[in-house]
Amino acid sequence: MTTRTDTSASPPIESRDDLLSVFSGGEKPREKWLIGTEHEKFVYRCADHRAPSWDEPGGIRDLLNGLTEFGWRPVEENGKIIALAGVDGTISLEPAGQFELSGAALRNLHETCAEAARHLAQCKAVGDRLGLGFLGLGMWPDKARADLPVMPKGRYKIMLDYMPKVGDLGLDMMLRTCTIQVNLDYASEADMVKKFRIGLALQPVATALFANSPLTEGKPNGFKSFRSHIWEDTDPDRTGMLPFVFEDGFGYGRYCDYALDVPMYFVFRDGKYIDAAGQSFRDFLNGELPALPGEKPRLNDFTDHLSTAFPEVRLKSFLEMRGADGGRWGRICALPALWVGLLYDDVALDAAWELVKGWSIGEREELRRAVPKLALEAPLPGGGTVLDLSRQVLDIAAAGLSRRAELNSAGDNEGGFLDPLHEVVASGMTPADRLLERFHGEWAGDVSNVYREMSF
Repeated sequence: MTTRTDTSASPPIESRDDLLSVFSGGEKPREKWLIGTEHEKFVYRCADHRAPSWDEPGGIRDLLNGLTEFGWRPVEENGKIIALAGVDGTISLEPAGQFELSGAALRNLHETCAEAARHLAQCKAVGDRLGLGFLGLGMWPDKARADLPVMPKGRYKIMLDYMPKVGDLGLDMMLRTCTIQVNLDYASEADMVKKFRIGLALQPVATALFANSPLTEGKPNGFKSFRSHIWEDTDPDRTGMLPFVFEDGFGYGRYCDYALDVPMYFVFRDGKYIDAAGQSFRDFLNGELPALPGEKPRLNDFTDHLSTAFPEVRLKSFLEMRGADGGRWGRICALPALWVGLLYDDVALDAAWELVKGWSIGEREELRRAVPKLALEAPLPGGGTVLDLSRQVLDIAAAGLSRRAELNSAGDNEGGFLDPLHEVVASGMTPADRLLERFHGEWAGDVSNVYREMSF
């Protein structure tokens, strides 16, 4: 989740145009489009597989401090280190100590993969000294909520108190899941709309290809991506497939209206998070927010608020693709490769839209509900399965990456980063299927083997 690294004051919001400027300000010409990749992983004690707390010796605080030897700068909240900033972006903590790199905005996937490699090497170097390991999955395979610590970030206390009021699985989302995401640019409002629609419609394909959370508290949970299922019972006010994105006239203004109707969590003032859970940003605009009576918002308040909506695709000053489970090394590079191949090439963009433009709102919703349990076997509108669609999608993405012609020093384009996904399609086996095969086979039901086989 978003971590503030800039606590300076921002301009007051004086009109609706100020709100819309957050979105229009993200417009960039094609030659300036960049790629930002975020990936989370679970941290565990090698000795006993326990999730370490923030303040214990050799815990999360010491891990963060240890990484400063690589040039990362500490970010503190109330005198406690809760994140790091550096040339490779931001390292932050999810609520139970899941470790996230929000990578820098980079020109191509070769740079993205090199960044991920640096980050993982640094984590392992410090982790080896502290006796910590890192697990690449979409959900803790063996931990109950009660087994997990909570990090000392003010926004998390507010969210942990609020989540049980609006859904049954929100605490699992916060405490027990990990994801990979990619942030992509757009040239104009029309370009944003087309990419948003394709991203939403095909997000179930990404969920299926990256499905990697079939185990909960040591046994199969009945899903391939339980992480994805969790979002269906987290908070209906801020999650989902956003049917209005496919309506005529959708653009910045309609997304702005949606965001204003998402209940607030907090307001950040003077280094502290003020509880505004369930209150209205529209009231805030009118100076009528109960948490801050008489005060009106600044632009940073709106950008903070945008980070508290969790649809399958999210708009800020870029588009976030949010449907994939966490995974190991190759999948960190494969997720941005998939979406860059589809969305950063005009021919691929048009071909991807042709695949999904005829689906009704109901058909899209039905596919979204089916994929967490069935993954590649989920039925498509009009016949076939997600596996069939995935073959087409990967072909389009590979061709898009080839046309981008972003080469490394060996003359290779970016298409090789799709190899883990080609393997999934060729075998018909998602990461979740592989896990379940091991669990029922060579592991003989002993989930502790996951730490040996699925760590970075």
